[in-house]
Amino acid sequence: MSFQSIPKIELHTHLEGCAPPSFIRGLAAEKKLDISKIFDRNGGYAFRDFDHFLQVYEAACTTLQSPEDFRRLTMAVLEETAAHGVVYMETFVSPDFCGGGDLAAWKEYLAAMVEAADEAEAKFGITLRGIVTGIRHFGPEACKPAAKCAAETFGDFITGYGMAGGEMAGRPSDYSYSFDMAREAGLPLTCHAGEWGGPTMVAETIRDLGVARVGHGIGAIDDRALLDEIIEKEIVLEVCPGSNVVLKAVGGWDAHPIVKLRDAGVKVTVSTDDPPFFHTTMTAEYEMLHRTFGWSEDDFRAINETALAAAFCDEDTRARVAKRLEPAQ
Repeated sequence: MSFQSIPKIELHTHLEGCAPPSFIRGLAAEKKLDISKIFDRNGGYAFRDFDHFLQVYEAACTTLQSPEDFRRLTMAVLEETAAHGVVYMETFVSPDFCGGGDLAAWKEYLAAMVEAADEAEAKFGITLRGIVTGIRHFGPEACKPAAKCAAETFGDFITGYGMAGGEMAGRPSDYSYSFDMAREAGLPLTCHAGEWGGPTMVAETIRDLGVARVGHGIGAIDDRALLDEIIEKEIVLEVCPGSNVVLKAVGGWDAHPIVKLRDAGVKVTVSTDDPPFFHTTMTAEYEMLHRTFGWSEDDFRAINETALAAAFCDEDTRARVAKRLEPAQ
C-alpha cells in the first residue's frame, strides 16, 4: 500500500505552522532578522514544550510581514501538502498575523492567499479553504477583531471561524462574544479543546461556544457521558496524532486514544497540525496509524469520508473533492 498516493482530506492545519523552516530562514535573511535561536543544529524548529512551541511559532511569524510573504507561504505549503496526496485542506489563518487585526489590511493579505490558492489548485490539484482564527492566549478582546474579519470576509475562501493558541487561557465562555459574532454571520465553528484541558474543557467548549467540530478533542476519552453527547450531536474531532505525541499530550503512539474514540462511535479525522514543527506529513501519519493500529485502506477511506462530510465548504466544492477521493480505475 502506498500511503503517499492515497487521496487525503486534512481539516486541521495552521498556515504559518506549515511553513518549512528553510522558508522562514529565507524570509529572515531577506529582512535581516535574527531568529536563529528558534532552530536546532539541523535547521529544524527547536522547542522544549507546548508553551515554548507557542513562542517559537510566534517568532517564526515575525518574518511574515506582507501580503506577498503570505502569497509565497501559501504556495510553498500547498505544493508540499499536495505531494503527500492531500486533495483538500483547511487551514487556520489569523488576522493577528496578517495586519494586526485591521480589517482593511486583512483583506489585502486574504487576497494574496486566495491568489496563491487558485494557482496551487490549478498546478497541484489541491483545494484550500481558510478558517479565521482567534488566538486564545491573546485574550477575549483580541479575538473580537478576528471574528469581525471572519464575518466581513466569509465566502468562497473563508468558510469558518475558530480559536487556537494556549488552551488553558480562560474558559470557553470568556470567548463567547466572538463566536456569537461569527455564528450570526453564518460561519461554521470549530475550537481547539481537549488537547490539554481534559474532558471538562471539551464539554464547556461544546456547551458555551456551540461548535460543530473540536480541534484535537482527545481529552474527551475520559468521560463516557461526554462521548455520548459528542456522538449524539455529531460533533467531529480534528485529531492530530503526531502533534499530540511530539508535544507529549499523550505518552506515545501506542497510548493515543484515536482508535478508542472511533470505536466508541465518535467521528474522527486525521491531520498534521503544524507538520514541520512535529516532523510529520500526512503520509507519515498514515504510516504510523497503520503500523501502530493496523489501519487499512478501508479505514483511511472511511476517515476521509468523515472529513469530507465535516469540511467547511459549499456543496459544489464537496462534490468536486469527492471525485478526487474515488479510486483510480
